Amino acid sequence: MHVPDGFINAPVSAAAGVVAAGAVAVSLRGARKELDERTAPLAGLVAAFIFAVQMLNFPVAAGTSGHLLGGALAAILVGPYTGVLCIAVVLLMQGVLFADGGLTALGVNITVMGVVTVVVAYALFRGLVLLLPRTRRSVTAASLVAALVSVPAAATAFTAIYAIGGTTDVPLAKVLTAMVGVHVLIGIGEAVITMLTVGAVIAVRPDLVYGARGLTAPLKLRVDGALVDAAPAAVPAAARSPRKLWIGGVVTALVLAGFVSFYASASPDGLEKVAADKGIDSKVQPHAAAGSPLADYGVKDVSDARLSGGLAGVIGVGATLAVGTGAFWVVRRRRGVASALEA
Repeated sequence: MHVPDGFINAPVSAAAGVVAAGAVAVSLRGARKELDERTAPLAGLVAAFIFAVQMLNFPVAAGTSGHLLGGALAAILVGPYTGVLCIAVVLLMQGVLFADGGLTALGVNITVMGVVTVVVAYALFRGLVLLLPRTRRSVTAASLVAALVSVPAAATAFTAIYAIGGTTDVPLAKVLTAMVGVHVLIGIGEAVITMLTVGAVIAVRPDLVYGARGLTAPLKLRVDGALVDAAPAAVPAAARSPRKLWIGGVVTALVLAGFVSFYASASPDGLEKVAADKGIDSKVQPHAAAGSPLADYGVKDVSDARLSGGLAGVIGVGATLAVGTGAFWVVRRRRGVASALEA
């Protein structure tokens, strides 16, 4: 759902940029409370993983594909404020390095794909978790529903922005019906990917899943009238290093972007398909980064398509990981500085 330059007029694009900048500023402050010395590197990993999975377009209808948006996944794994920042980092890297998503439309993309998906998904997720039994399965089930709803919500948000600042004269009802219809199907794929990822992380390190914090307690047995740990761990979960999870996540992201992405659907995604069918793309503008050596997810002057795409994916994962981890580490350090000043 990467909006290119030319879909939305300049004033509305600028206004969306202000909204996105405000959301990022608020998220920077909020993320200080969500990040600690263990989760800051994982936030960078989440951004890199979302970048990788977004390269894996999956077919959803005849001639149409979809890909992960990632707002629900990021919010549940590392928190809603940090989740907005994760998506913003991904969109920035895609726009600057890969000419994916317009630069003048960056504010629109962050607002639609980052802010809307995170807010809708996390609000629904928290509501479901409060209603369901406080178990890990409930977290996984809630993540599926939250991710499913977040995608058509983003499509609706795009339609609202288009209604205000669209550069083409297309009946709004047709745009809304087409956008929501196809993105409900894409939402199913989003939901499955989110559920499987959240479930996998919960299975090995539930203490690192933001949305699962405080949901479960260690199993106790009553021995001679006293409660004792059923299986006391040598090292408390909170003190265990997330290194293994981090390494496994990085390897997975590299494999997905560097190898599996070659088998992704080549069909246009939901927004591209609707734009072509309804004429929204009649005033699309060339991307400012079209001359990038990594434009269109390929390495310039590398003729082999498989190698070119794989290298571009690996470079993208590495760049997103580096930028994201660095940014989140700075946010984490600012939290430490602020705490020290308050003390």
